[in-house]
Amino acid sequence: MIHYDLLCDAGHGFDGWYRDSAAFEKLAAAGLIDCPACGSTGVRRALMAPAIATRAEPPAPKAAPPVPVPSPAPERTAVAGPMPAEIVALLQRMREKVEKECDHVGRDFAEEARKMHRGESERRGIYGDATEAEVEALHDEGIEVGRIPWVPRADG
Repeated sequence: MIHYDLLCDAGHGFDGWYRDSAAFEKLAAAGLIDCPACGSTGVRRALMAPAIATRAEPPAPKAAPPVPVPSPAPERTAVAGPMPAEIVALLQRMREKVEKECDHVGRDFAEEARKMHRGESERRGIYGDATEAEVEALHDEGIEVGRIPWVPRADG
């Protein structure tokens, strides 16, 4: 994976990880990379200093542990092989939209979905965690829910 510092046409800086430079170029040309600050798809690589290690340098400090996400990140493989970068980019955009426009209810997802279904709570977009059994019970009760593969954020 390659880490790039990126800039949008409005000058917002952010970063992204890509399989290789060709994958980045393909996604950028198709307008599938957008700025998390303004949504612009006019994205280019920013000037970056290369990371060159020498024998005299101490080992790089370990990165901070990742921030927990509402549900575990899915395995990025399918029967046919690794998930294509285009699909990962679309899922990252979907995750950003869900996080921006819906309420995170965590482990209370199933109960909150039931309250909305019964009219006890305001109908709105929610997301959170649910076990397979909870999802099956919701379906049995006629409550429509869906699962979205929760890929790591595009910005980190």
